[in-house]
Order: sequence, then structure tokens, then C-alpha cells
Amino acid sequence: MKVNDVMMRTPASCSPDTNLAAAVEILWNRNCGILPVVDSDTRVFSVITDRDICIALGTRNRLPGEIMVSDVVNRRAICCSAEEGVKAALARMAEAKVRRLPVVDADGKLVGILSMDDAVDRTDLKPGVKGNELTSEDVVSILKKLYAPQLPVAANKAAVA
Repeated sequence: MKVNDVMMRTPASCSPDTNLAAAVEILWNRNCGILPVVDSDTRVFSVITDRDICIALGTRNRLPGEIMVSDVVNRRAICCSAEEGVKAALARMAEAKVRRLPVVDADGKLVGILSMDDAVDRTDLKPGVKGNELTSEDVVSILKKLYAPQLPVAANKAAVA
């Protein structure tokens, strides 16, 4: 099974120049928790989540309309391809400790979103049934890795030193 078989095909997105008030409105209207941040050619270079926005608003003494997405995002997007296998994409999610991945084409342009919800929805609860390669065991294994306790960043750096 490929990501293309499971992904949501009409993703919402925003630009770096979108303010947080507008980003929240998009999240609310589209009932989602992540927005890929795209350039003018719809190439994905980062993501912003509802959590990112909440933390940004809670740590700054500014109105949401005064803070731009570019002021908040600071990480490169972890993406997958529509032609990639779902299991490989889910393994990437688990490794990165994220529940959603932007799906991009060969040029890095946004074509969809793959979420754990999509994977759960397409999971075969009856192992051995033909036509579905994604079993409940696969999904539970990924979820266990995804939700495994993780040391805070400072603790990780101290452990490495």
C-alpha cells in the first residue's frame, strides 16, 4: 500500500507571511492540527502545528495578528512521497515523533497530508485478508514508538556529552 492510497488529498497550508490569527482560522475551518508552510511555488519547507501556535502565543506578549508564521517555525519539514510505502512513511513518523507528514511530489510541492488517523482508518483488523497490507499490529507498533517517552532536549545533550 502506498501513501497515495491513504493520504488526505486536499491539504490546507500557509505561507511564512501568514499571521498566527489567520493560521488559527485555517486550522479551525479545516479541522486540522498542522499546516505545511509553503513558498510561492507550494514547495514545503516547514510545518506549523496548533501546539506551536499555542506555545508561541503563550510565550510572547503580542497579539496573534502581530506574529508571523516565519517568527515561529524553525525546523525543516519531514515529508514523504505519495509513491512511498505507507509502512516506510509511518516508520519515519515514529522516528521523528510526529503524527502527520506533508506529502510532496518530486519537486517538493505539497500534494497531501498523511496522518496516523489515516493509517488507523485503513488498518486491516483481520490479519491475512488480502488487499490491505497495513495490519493493526503494524499501526500499534508505530504508535508505541511514536508515544514512547522521550528525554527533554537538555537531558539528551547531557547524556551525549
